[in-house]
Amino acid sequence: MRLTVLGGCGAWPTAQQACSGYLLDHDGFRLLIDPGYATFPRLLDYVTPDGVDAVLVSHGHPDHCADLNPLLRARGLSDTPPPALPLHAPHGALDAVLALDKPSMLAAAYTLCPFWPGEKFGIGPFAVDTWELPHFVPNAGLRLTVDGTTLAYTGDTGPSPEIVRLARGADLFLSEATYLYEVPGPGDAPYLLTARGAGQYAAAAAAGRLLLTHLWPGTDADAATGVAGKAYDGPVAVATTGLAVEL
Repeated sequence: MRLTVLGGCGAWPTAQQACSGYLLDHDGFRLLIDPGYATFPRLLDYVTPDGVDAVLVSHGHPDHCADLNPLLRARGLSDTPPPALPLHAPHGALDAVLALDKPSMLAAAYTLCPFWPGEKFGIGPFAVDTWELPHFVPNAGLRLTVDGTTLAYTGDTGPSPEIVRLARGADLFLSEATYLYEVPGPGDAPYLLTARGAGQYAAAAAAGRLLLTHLWPGTDADAATGVAGKAYDGPVAVATTGLAVEL
């Protein structure tokens, strides 16, 4: 299993970093996870539009799914359209992005495969377990396993005991870490995580590696890894465009 980071910036992309987006490859099956803002051009550095085999989305915020639109356009409007692309997402999460074009324009380009957070299913070679984690909109924590190797991904979430269950023993724990020490404002605190919290969850789950993502634009990566490393003594890095991790 190979994870390639297309982007890991929270909220909006910067000149250097796309928003959340990850390409997971196993034995030639390519799963695109959370195609957020500005991830489509980065995706093209690794694969043609028709080379994506399926898409998996944690939740419906545009910094996690907006670039699904250019991907579907590139596939559906090509001279030789590939087969319909399976789109796995929580019920209703993709309604807004799929409504950007008239229904008939891209209807043949995708097959919608909705799920409820908490369900289990398969995508190609991957066994997928999902957890409902707290966010401003319904969000699914994702655990993908193949041949005994596991990637756990929070999507966007606030504090929850379910995060430890999600990440338990995972080879790689990809955790949102929007802020360093604390989430400013009581209104947002239940729905976002910090680098410190991500480190604490990684330690509690005995995860093999921790990869921080969804950092607020402008956050210093070294500061984030340093904060997480105070709670977790395993390898820590920040998800930056182009980073590849072999599992």
